[in-house]
Amino acid sequence: MKRSAMYKWSIFFFLLPALLLFVVILIAPIFISLYDSLFTFERFMDPNREFVGLRNYITLFSRQYVNPETGLLVTNTTKYLGDALVTTLLLAALSVFIQLPLSLAVALRLGKGIRGERAYLTIFFLPVLISSVIIAQLWDKMYSPSNVGILNTALDALGIKQWVFDRIGNGFGGAWIGHKSTALAASFVPVLWQYIGYHMLLMYAGIKGVPNDLIEAARLDGAREGQINRYIVIPYIKPILRVSVIFAVTGSLKSFDMFFAMFGRNESPIVSVPSMLLQKQITVSDFGIASAIATILIILCFVFAILINLIFRNKGEKVA
Repeated sequence: MKRSAMYKWSIFFFLLPALLLFVVILIAPIFISLYDSLFTFERFMDPNREFVGLRNYITLFSRQYVNPETGLLVTNTTKYLGDALVTTLLLAALSVFIQLPLSLAVALRLGKGIRGERAYLTIFFLPVLISSVIIAQLWDKMYSPSNVGILNTALDALGIKQWVFDRIGNGFGGAWIGHKSTALAASFVPVLWQYIGYHMLLMYAGIKGVPNDLIEAARLDGAREGQINRYIVIPYIKPILRVSVIFAVTGSLKSFDMFFAMFGRNESPIVSVPSMLLQKQITVSDFGIASAIATILIILCFVFAILINLIFRNKGEKVA
């Protein structure tokens, strides 16, 4: 009995450094952000911070608010989170329903073994290794309205440039990320394109782990490739699909660098995400609002992670 207790204490002491690091780096900042979001202050450790309760959260979701200094009702152009939140939720939906199916399709094809398999893996994974800022600049040049822009040049070569512009309307002149009608869709394309290879590699590794005996048995029973994928391969890699969905959703909620590289130079960007709004509030030293945005993002990441685990869990399995 004494030896068993010593064994448990030794495990605890070995885990203690990692546990303390986890609490200090991850858990403590979450509660500090939650606490700070209930105040308004202009610098950290500000002794003159004012307790405002939920006012910061109300401001973030109000298109108009009362200026505390003047008492006047003003339009909320710099602190409204609603539009940015819709953008990032739409990006999350596109990541799940467009990016991941494309990744799965490529992984299924490569997982069956084709000529030049490793070369294709490298090509698809290459965008993941490139900085998001560089990719943003690359696509910015492709979307350029000048003769340098590949997209407009290709449309012109096909003879449909003016037809496309007329269909978009609203005075569209070819500035794909500079026009309200096209900026949102154009900004999503490079974000989705960059991480197709990342999810593909995760799924590819899972597909390679499917026992050949199961696949051979299914083929002997007359199952077609589509049936093998549907009833054997995809259910077998279900844990990896769950991880990919969680990564895609939480990654969309935390997206910043590519959107900032494309739109962050403008005072009032056409497309904004919550992280851009958070960065802007830090720049103007409004740390109460910034903490509220951070808290909302943390809560959304936790909520979506729990929901995804619920959706993917097996019968009788508990959600961690």
